[in-house]
Amino acid sequence: MARIDQTPFELDILDLSHDGRGVARREGGKTVFVAGALPGERVLARQTSRSRHFDEAMALDVLRASPDRVAPRCPHFGTCGGCALQHLDEAVQILAKQRVLLENFERIGHVSPDAVLPPLTGGAWHYRRKGRFSVRRVEKKDRTLVGFRERDPRFVAELHECHTVVPAVGALIPVLSQLVDGLEARREIPQIEFIVGDATPTFDGVALVFRHLQPLGERDLEALRAFAPRHRVAVFLQPGGVDSVHPLTPAAPSLSFRLEDGDVSLAFRPLDFIQVNAPINALMIARAFELLDLRSEDRVLDLFCGLGNFTLPMARRVAAVVGVEGDAGLVARARENAARNGLSNATFHAADLTQDQRGAAWMRQGFDKLLLDPPRSGAIDVLRQLPLDAFGRIVYVSCHPASLARDAGYLVNERGWRLVSAGVMDMFPQTAHVESIALFERG
Repeated sequence: MARIDQTPFELDILDLSHDGRGVARREGGKTVFVAGALPGERVLARQTSRSRHFDEAMALDVLRASPDRVAPRCPHFGTCGGCALQHLDEAVQILAKQRVLLENFERIGHVSPDAVLPPLTGGAWHYRRKGRFSVRRVEKKDRTLVGFRERDPRFVAELHECHTVVPAVGALIPVLSQLVDGLEARREIPQIEFIVGDATPTFDGVALVFRHLQPLGERDLEALRAFAPRHRVAVFLQPGGVDSVHPLTPAAPSLSFRLEDGDVSLAFRPLDFIQVNAPINALMIARAFELLDLRSEDRVLDLFCGLGNFTLPMARRVAAVVGVEGDAGLVARARENAARNGLSNATFHAADLTQDQRGAAWMRQGFDKLLLDPPRSGAIDVLRQLPLDAFGRIVYVSCHPASLARDAGYLVNERGWRLVSAGVMDMFPQTAHVESIALFERG
């Protein structure tokens, strides 16, 4: 590998990349991605890596600042890899994400929406209710670090605070470091996952899952048992895979959250997928239902339905809704959630939606409208199988603009649908993650 020249150099920043770095060009036209730089700025930078097609660098000093630059709120910004955009004004962040979405539609899908929906935004701080802290014992510092990975993912950021997680979790970061540092198994705990539901009389809704590579001794178990009630959290242990997760204390903690739209309560397990940002989730549900134009006689198909985040509140509004999800455990809990909310018109099926489902009974039930909320890989496999002519509307919720753009291109250019509207939702403020929603109607 060629040696990287460490001599600082000046650059004019032309654009913002999809991951929140400034984009510049060196002499000769080679693209450089510059961490910590914004469009319109001139920066002093140092190269951090090089490849055949582009180089990477970090800004050492801002020689001419963008008017959109703001002071980062968190002292760990620039080291911690949890955020990428704290130095960019919040109102401009969401516009940058909207631009990413529209550019993906044009470049990948060769489509454009008839209308751009107003962005859905909420509080820009203390929103993250689900995530994973990395844990690392650092002998040179004689301490155990608990935090997110640094921008260099080989290292764990030494966090004393975090302004993106919900306050109940943020307050735990320093005490978790102390807790793990006092355990005999501190070198055998690589991560702690957190998830937050509604508070109960016995705890504040925070569940912590301690992944451990070796069995914990009784002294460590007692330390964890004492920690939980002191900080009003539920502690789970994970000695192996996902199925090995089990509660330590309380013995049977109740984890759930309520959706005001439809007045439903969703129970979940500590490693289940739930939307990270509760306020934006509520706005997203309302927008999806508005775009679907739900009627009391409708029969709706909800694909990639998870725990029933859309399915269950939708059941309050329509004649019937069928949810399909690949994770059998999530399907089982979705069914339990339907029963506990008295929703007999919501039914669920477990199916791998990347495989051929044309013989599945649920595929032939007949529906008026379709809702999709796929993972990053998108929904192209199931879209190719569905009897699309049967639907009057399709609403597509996306966590990855490139896969949405690809699938939109298929619907519009190959199947004759029209991309009526699309817009972004700020599910992950301060990061470059783009969440979006789109409405399709038959052409």
